[in-house]
Amino acid sequence: MARTTPHDPPQTDAGPLYWRIASLLLDELHDGTIPPGERLPGERHLAQHFGVSRETVRQALEVLRRGGLVATDRRGSHATLPGRPVEDPVSLTFPVGARPADLGAVDRATVTWEAPPPEHAQALRLAPHRPTLVHRYRSATPDGRSLRTAVTSFSAVALAEVAELGRYRDRADGATPAQLRRAYDWMRKAGLTLHHRDAITQVGDAASVRVTRRVHDQYARPLEITDLVVNAEQDALVYEFTLPAAG
Repeated sequence: MARTTPHDPPQTDAGPLYWRIASLLLDELHDGTIPPGERLPGERHLAQHFGVSRETVRQALEVLRRGGLVATDRRGSHATLPGRPVEDPVSLTFPVGARPADLGAVDRATVTWEAPPPEHAQALRLAPHRPTLVHRYRSATPDGRSLRTAVTSFSAVALAEVAELGRYRDRADGATPAQLRRAYDWMRKAGLTLHHRDAITQVGDAASVRVTRRVHDQYARPLEITDLVVNAEQDALVYEFTLPAAG
């Protein structure tokens, strides 16, 4: 009897069911549905996604693992196909509205360990008055005509899964500078796929706007919420998006 090796392509018309599931999962890895380096959804989620048992998913993952297409560590399984690393800069900056350093604005950012605003606690599924890491950002231009202030609250999930954020708890005194510009990179390195939703509303007069950003992961767990207020007579918020080429 011929023996199938781990490097053979999964069979779709014949052979065990787990080969077909491995083939379908491989297609999603190739088309970017699961980007290189990202953590794959759990076995239960994949079983529901493909309509098979968790044991079948486990066998399919083993096929891809032996072929070097998936790697597994204590945080779960990750796609290892060639592609842009997940830590490469994307369009998201932290906090939303943060200005490039070369614009000459005076920035200040600090963190505290405190109960977040009630609307933040609700969005992050935190119990009332439960403390968490709260980041405050203030940016003013030298001429004083443009002021941006942002308040960000992080969820218990973000602090538990992103080691770099969790370490700030002991330094969250509200006085020590804390630039978290790489917050989203840290989340990606922790295997979290980021989904963000930005809502823009007018505040009071026409010179002020509020941007509320909510970020959750691939399991719909909230990670952070930011409220940014821009107070300026002549200023612009620029959103830049990059879409990979097809194929």
